[in-house]
Amino acid sequence: MERERKYFGTDGVRGRVGEGPITAEFVLKLGWAAGRVLASRRGRGSVVIGKDTRISGYLFESALQAGLSSAGVDIKLLGPMPTPAIAYLTRTLHAQAGIVISASHNPYYDNGIKFFSGNGTKLPDDVELAIEDELDKPLHTVDSALLGKAERVVDAAGRYIEFCKATIPYGVELRGMKIVVDCAHGATYHVAPSVLRELGADVVKTGVDPNGLNINKNCGSTHPETMQRLVVENGAQLGIALDGDGDRVIMVDEKGELVDGDEILFIIAQARRNAGNLHGGVVGTLMSNLGLEVALKRLDLVLHRAKVGDRYVMEMLQQNGWKLGGESSGHVLCLDKTTTGDGIVTALQVLAAMVESGRSLNELKRGMEKYPQVLLNVRTEQKFDFNASHVVQEAVKEAERRLSDQGRILLRASGTEPLIRVMVEGADEALVNSTAEALADAVRRAYASQSS
Repeated sequence: MERERKYFGTDGVRGRVGEGPITAEFVLKLGWAAGRVLASRRGRGSVVIGKDTRISGYLFESALQAGLSSAGVDIKLLGPMPTPAIAYLTRTLHAQAGIVISASHNPYYDNGIKFFSGNGTKLPDDVELAIEDELDKPLHTVDSALLGKAERVVDAAGRYIEFCKATIPYGVELRGMKIVVDCAHGATYHVAPSVLRELGADVVKTGVDPNGLNINKNCGSTHPETMQRLVVENGAQLGIALDGDGDRVIMVDEKGELVDGDEILFIIAQARRNAGNLHGGVVGTLMSNLGLEVALKRLDLVLHRAKVGDRYVMEMLQQNGWKLGGESSGHVLCLDKTTTGDGIVTALQVLAAMVESGRSLNELKRGMEKYPQVLLNVRTEQKFDFNASHVVQEAVKEAERRLSDQGRILLRASGTEPLIRVMVEGADEALVNSTAEALADAVRRAYASQSS
């Protein structure tokens, strides 16, 4: 039986700044605990720290640095860098681990701490559990002569830019292509435009003026409306919207129509399949559109569905020995190119498919026909087990009866926000909409009854 974690969730430790566990005191202790575990396993070594652009990053960078130093571990500071860049630099700088200070697509008042192992993948479970064990012990500092030292990596952005460019075939250029890129006022603001420009594109950039408070605010992959407008106004071939830490991407075609993670996954899978570079199958999630499954089947590719969360997509890919997977949200794993979800690298794979096929993004995405799908969020500030609710379970049975075998229903708790997500998918759009509303209403009523 898997041991329950006290602090670590599916994606590190995350919460509202100033509220446990996202406090300066806890993060200092977390740095110390991580340092203790890493030093006990591989000697002194070093840990790289990177962050996104939210204002609390300064606070937690300093706290982590103090904690690691007190445990006798050296620190390499990357400054604002995309999460996948930190994974990459952890590997190439031969660090014991990488630490990311970010709450991804969440607002500025949230933050989080997540770790990468020395090979740029998520920390093994036994290391996370060992860190949790250390957190329960009193903090003590190593002898002054053994304290960790810190240095800033001044060429971090340049290293990562070159890595991104190298993930598409040599000779694939973007000359003559106008691209809108929305960096969500986040960690890619000084990287993504440079990657595209150096590959020859004419770049229209937005969301590149972070002030610590505007990360993800009405921009980026969760709010692509500005990018859609800019693509049409500028006559661009496409738009690329990244989230605050750069591990997700949503795209827009030349008509201003959204291209989500499922469609991006299909386009990359089709290009890999046509080139003979994709073997086995593709991993999606329980939220992946049924249209993706149907389109992949036409390519003689199987889709396996993992639980929602890139952690579970990664686990299923590794179990099957496959290389390509992702989520509808735009978190795509191209394990033949890098070790984690990377919005810039993912977008480049789509751009390479466009250049090599001579087809527009709209033409490429039309190979997959999406089924009507509705996702509604019900906010729950307190813990709520909807599976134990008679009201919710009766509503689910009624919804399944209405849809029969022409659709899917999924209720799940978000792993990153206090939400219950209600998803309904099927061939009849009107039926899908009414069913989703009825289910969400049942969840709201059941939660209100518990809270009163």
